[in-house]
This record gives sequence, C-alpha cells and structure tokens, in this order.
Amino acid sequence: MSLYENLKDRKAKLAVIGLGYVGMPIAVAFGKKVEVIGFDLNEKKIELYKSGIDPTNEVGGDEIKKSNVEFTADENLLKTANFFIVAVPTPINSDKTPNLDPVEFASKIIGRNLQKGSIVVYESTVYPGVTEDICIPILERESGLKCGIDFKVGYSPERINPGDKVHRLENIVKIVSGIDDESLNEIAKVYELVIDAGVHKAQSIKIAEAAKVVENSQRDINIAFMNELAMVFDRMGIDTLQVIEAMNTKWNALRFYPGLVGGHCIGVDPYYFIYEAEKLGYHSQIILSGRKVNDGMGQFISEAIIKKMILADKLIKKSKVAIFGLTFKENTPDIRNSKVLDIINSLRDYGVEPIIVDPYANKDESKEVYGITLTNIDEVRDIDCLVLAVAHDEFKKISWNQINDFFITGDNSNKIIVDIKGILQKRELESYGYNYWRL
Repeated sequence: MSLYENLKDRKAKLAVIGLGYVGMPIAVAFGKKVEVIGFDLNEKKIELYKSGIDPTNEVGGDEIKKSNVEFTADENLLKTANFFIVAVPTPINSDKTPNLDPVEFASKIIGRNLQKGSIVVYESTVYPGVTEDICIPILERESGLKCGIDFKVGYSPERINPGDKVHRLENIVKIVSGIDDESLNEIAKVYELVIDAGVHKAQSIKIAEAAKVVENSQRDINIAFMNELAMVFDRMGIDTLQVIEAMNTKWNALRFYPGLVGGHCIGVDPYYFIYEAEKLGYHSQIILSGRKVNDGMGQFISEAIIKKMILADKLIKKSKVAIFGLTFKENTPDIRNSKVLDIINSLRDYGVEPIIVDPYANKDESKEVYGITLTNIDEVRDIDCLVLAVAHDEFKKISWNQINDFFITGDNSNKIIVDIKGILQKRELESYGYNYWRL
C-alpha cells in the first residue's frame, strides 16, 4: 500500500515542521483529512495553539480549537510520521545573502527522526539547488539512510498570501515536484487531498524552486517600476494614483501600485536569486535594480514627510508625528521585514520620535523585535502629521471627525496627512483644506 493510501486511511502520519503563517494553515487543512503532527521549536507558540489561540490570524482560533492537529515541540514525536512538510522561514542576512540556517536545522531534526519509506517535502522559499545540494545531504547524514532508496524528497513552494481571505491555501494551484516520477505522483496525490484548485507537476525540483523565486521577483520588479514612476511624478506634480486609474482602463494593464515592499517573500526572495546568479558569474541587472528602488522607498517617503512639515513651517524636532501601521501589509499581525521601520528610523535621524499605532501587531513582539512601544489609536492627540502607512481595514473606517481630533487645533492647512496607500479620498480631504500628500 502506498504512503498516500496509508495517510488517507490514517495508518500513517503527516508532520508539518514550522507552524507560522505558512505551516499553520497547511497543518490545519491536512488535519481535516489525515493524522497530523504540528511541530515547532517555539514552545510559547505551541501552548497558544493548544489553547485554541491563533497568533497569525490566518485560520482563526475557532479552526484551531476544532483541529485534530497534535501540536508539539518534542521532536521525538516526529518518529511516528512518514510524510514531512517543511515550512520554516528562509530570511536573509544583513548583507542580503540567504540565511539557510532554519531550513538546515529543520533538515537535521527530520533526519534524526526519519524512518524508511518516508517522504520529505520542502515548502520554504530557496534558490534552485538548495533542496538537492544542501537539504538531502543533511537528511542522509543525520538519518544514515539513502535518498531515492530509503526515502524520497520533493519541493512544493508555498503560495499563501498572509491576510488574504480570498486567495487561500485550498484555492491556489499548488506546484509539486519530486526526485523521481514515483515521488512526484505520490506527493501530488497527498496535496490533492486539501488543494481544491489542483496541482501542477513541475518537471524537476529545481524548476519548482525557480518558479517560486521568479513569481515573487516578478512582482517586486513591477512594484519597483511603479515606485520609480511615483518618485518622478512627485517631482512633476502629477498624482500617481490618478495616472494608474487612467492606465488601468486598458484591458492588459497589470494593475500594480507603488508602496512599501517588505515581508518574508517579495522583499526577500529576489535576493536568493541574485545570490545564486552571482555565484555562477552573472551580475543581476533588472532584479537587483528593482530591489534597490524598493528598499529605498522608506527614505523617499520620510523625506517627503519632512519636506511637507518644513513647508508648513513646523519645527521638525518639536513636531509630533503619528504613523498608523507597523505590519508589512494590511490585515495581518506579521511585522517581519516591515519597511515601515525604514520610515521610523529615517524620521529619528531628523530628531522625530513618531507615535506608532497598529491594532494588528502584537505589542510584546513589536517591543522585542523593533524596540517599538505601540500606542492605542484613541490616545493619539495633538499631532502635526498623520502617516497612513498600512491599509488596515480599521484605518479605512476612520471618520473625518476622528481625523480632525488627532491633530492640534488650528487651520486644516497645517494638518499634514501622508497617505502611502491611498486610503483616503484626495478631493474630499483637499476640500476640507488638509495638507495632503500620497504616494
């Protein structure tokens, strides 16, 4: 009987390694179909899950409570599993080179507990070659088993979009790959248990790895193009969003918008491709240029804020600035690689210590990771400048009276609003006399 059949008949177990924004939805989805072990080294996180609390907000506490997933930080329980999914993060180092420590350590843990007849599937984003050249040797060394004979390996890049309630795990086509046809077909059947949209069988593991890096690099480049346009249009006195609205009337417009590009995918994955390309002697032109543009947007926006305050005769060091939003994108608590921090640090260089408001971000995590103390929105008063950095739904619901209450009393022309995401209606704001700027 195949491993797929044993999983379906609950005679074998599936283990998910890494229970973050990617791993948790996978574990919960498979938990409805097969026996699942959810493993993470973070014991505090495991206790939250056991208590029915979802710190990622991806599946929600109710789904966690209903789930049959066996949450654990004890790697010995992995010995009872035969199908492993690795969903650990793959960040970058300070010099923009890949940090493979999490995926290597996950491979060591699995290798120590690997049984004959098992399949290991990596979902973590990596450059082409990592699975076969780095991960498989670790699995073999730690287990004493031989890949292709005693166990099989595959790669299936994660495509989860944190905070997106429309494009979910189940309705996004899943790319799958394996070291041979047998493993490919077996992995495809297992994922088809939970992926309603179906799977795409890549011809090799390297192709699947490359597809993931390319799809995020493509988005990065397109956003970089819009960011560059926004910077030029700002000098021209042209409203970028109005240009995009006009452009989008054409049927083949790509509908990208300028903005901050952070997070654990788009702001990181291109560097994996750049790193491997340079190892092979090719210096990236387009991808690296796009990264430089996007990495510089925080500085550009902070300078726009300072310029606005100077033109409004504000004393910069004595000005009070409130930034609404710290997470890397809307409607998610994920603060990893948030480019809002670039704006904060740049303003600090001018002697401004901004007030940070974010109803989604975890206060303890924000303090621990970034040293930022979050402020409740109802405590914001007497500010000179409001920066809307993240398009959380809560911020979209703010009324005109609330906006006015945030500011110091006086003429609206001295009340500066910097709307990075274009949340507010420009004409309406300007009709009220606010000093408004948007990206």
